[in-house]
Amino acid sequence: MTSTPGSASPVRVGLVGLSARGGWAPHSHLPALNRLDGYELRALSASSDASARAAGPKYGVPLAFGSTEELVRSDEVDLVVVSVRVPLHREVITAALGAGKAVLSEWPLGNGLAEAEELAAAAALAGVRTFAGLQARSAPAVRYVRDLVADGYVGEVLSTSLVASGRRWGPVFEPSGEYLIDRANGGTMLTIPFGHTIDAVTMVLGEFTEVSATLATRRPVVHEEGTGRAAPMTVEDQIAVSGRLETGAVASVHFRAGMSRGTNFHWEINGTEGDLVVTGDSGHLQQAALTVRGGRGTDPGAAELPVPARHFDIPAINALRGTPAYNVAAQYAQIHADLTQGTAHAPDFAHAARRHGLLDAIERSAATGSRIML
Repeated sequence: MTSTPGSASPVRVGLVGLSARGGWAPHSHLPALNRLDGYELRALSASSDASARAAGPKYGVPLAFGSTEELVRSDEVDLVVVSVRVPLHREVITAALGAGKAVLSEWPLGNGLAEAEELAAAAALAGVRTFAGLQARSAPAVRYVRDLVADGYVGEVLSTSLVASGRRWGPVFEPSGEYLIDRANGGTMLTIPFGHTIDAVTMVLGEFTEVSATLATRRPVVHEEGTGRAAPMTVEDQIAVSGRLETGAVASVHFRAGMSRGTNFHWEINGTEGDLVVTGDSGHLQQAALTVRGGRGTDPGAAELPVPARHFDIPAINALRGTPAYNVAAQYAQIHADLTQGTAHAPDFAHAARRHGLLDAIERSAATGSRIML
């Protein structure tokens, strides 16, 4: 890093996975970086020299590399952003850590717990700042609910229940998303929407101390959109988890694949003094459009609680409200403070490894039929 606490120098970003063909990075990282002060997108790398040459001019990025190694070794890059498929995370992150660069990796951090712990240990050894893209915790509605709970709106939390739709992993898969239905690739309903959402739940209510889980694949064969081609699905499309939180509250979470004609996101927090209800359009809490309602005391029902303006505290990204890029941009603002002011707002690799540990406990519980203590 050339930026130091109090420095006005921009954080120079190298984005791995910014493709001219589109994808997540152009719809999230790119608009976030383009709107925030304090960042400069200096470099990108793609899968080949030809891909890099196409992407550089399209997005106005000065340096376009055909390999990750070239990008991480560049003196023009302070922060390496990893926006590639999960099976490629380890290779890219290891190269960046070896070059002594700060790293932001999209979630999931690694392909399974062992890989995530390996990367967290390597980051600690390298002594560089790391960040995990668990941006659901940056959503204004989630931050507001956290504050309401902390301020005693519901009193003592007795229980929480959540039911959600995973959006993907239903009967039809997109041609570009076939890798998501193969368990070996690490990008599953458990790791992606469930992982993002459960991270936000624990930020609001505290960590799990025990879990019991049932996982199932109810559609072992699914079909490609457009062609109807059949393909095996080896990931779970039903996730049911119950457990206890560190406060003693009881939690119940059920994710279903695809979309429902009924409820696609409903999260209740029930306490001794009141209740909070968060609803949304899908189980991807990191992207969902959310509404918060609540009632307490003698309130006859749950009325909408508009998210206060203080939670939309970054004017530069107001144009992104209502898009998946907003929460990504909000996290980038936290990361900038961490890098330039020495704070620790954004989750790091150690946090990501702990979250992988929760997912691993859920899988072990489902496999053994036993309660797992954490």
